[in-house]
Amino acid sequence: MVLPRFTPPSSNFGTLFDCAAKSEQIVAIDVKMAQPDFWNDQETAQDTVARRKSLLAIVKPLDEALASSEDLAAMLEMAAEDESFADEVPGEVQRLEAIVEQLKLQALLNGTHDAAGAIVTIHARDGGTDANDWAEMLLRMYMQWSQKNDYSVSLIDRQDNEEAGINNATIVIRGPMAYGYLRGETGIHRLVRISPFNSEGKRQTSFAAVDVSPELSDTIEIEINESEVRVDTYRASGAGGQHVNKTDSAIRLTHIPTGIVVQCQNERSQHKNRATAWKMLRSRMARLEEEQREAEDAARYQQQAKTGFGSQIRNYFLHPDQRVKDARTKFQMGNFQAVLDGDIQGFLDAVLRWRAGQPVDKVAD
Repeated sequence: MVLPRFTPPSSNFGTLFDCAAKSEQIVAIDVKMAQPDFWNDQETAQDTVARRKSLLAIVKPLDEALASSEDLAAMLEMAAEDESFADEVPGEVQRLEAIVEQLKLQALLNGTHDAAGAIVTIHARDGGTDANDWAEMLLRMYMQWSQKNDYSVSLIDRQDNEEAGINNATIVIRGPMAYGYLRGETGIHRLVRISPFNSEGKRQTSFAAVDVSPELSDTIEIEINESEVRVDTYRASGAGGQHVNKTDSAIRLTHIPTGIVVQCQNERSQHKNRATAWKMLRSRMARLEEEQREAEDAARYQQQAKTGFGSQIRNYFLHPDQRVKDARTKFQMGNFQAVLDGDIQGFLDAVLRWRAGQPVDKVAD
């Protein structure tokens, strides 16, 4: 029997991911979590737990891959002498190769803020009520992706449209490398379908804009001149007019030099909404700085990544055929509903490879 060839995971992966240091950080976090007063500060405690989860997401698969490769090497030796062991080898090789490919992909998540949570804002654009409906569909898509990956999701702001869907919404997604995976979603998302809001059954093209920024720790310094920020207050309103506040508790911040606007209404307290809005503004400013650095370093890539709202990054077709195709990577899936149900990891992985100038599979398996 001819045994499959297999190149074991290199120990260089350990150096690449700095696993020794990450393992030490996990141990230190475990000691901290064992303290009786650990949960006294809920926000800090949750950040610490999230940090441990992010570290473990890197260290655990690498440890498993290295250990399993040693077992496989022994299995190959035994199979060479006794063919009764050979039947188990191909499946084990495929499993380990899949782990190694995932580790290679994780190695691309090396941006300054890639380990941070992701602040995702969705705006309805051209297309009337269809665009509002489309924006809500995208909101659900990202929330479904988060749930599939066991990431937490918090709704920060939501402005409903009177007829259907939303005008805009902001969520925070927290989990291992959330921003690193989602940062490539920034841009225009285009939907083509037969409009459910058109009595004549005509085809409608709708647009929604997605913006993704890193959720920054308070320890990261981002300088913002407060005199350049306009602060507006307004009354918050929930979905369908529920829980309407009688006070101006919602906050909108406008950074005048850049035109960046953030808003928050998820808390009844204006103080809490103000704090969250400032945190969102810091995150948007950090992403702006990151984009400027990327533009300066664009020569490292085969082509510069387009991340502005003016770029159409992905097309979602429901008519005449059903498919979703990324305009940058050319990666596509034929199962439209699966994508809307959160099956977008193939698109996220393709963007990571595309940014790094690596080959991208054009069609999902």
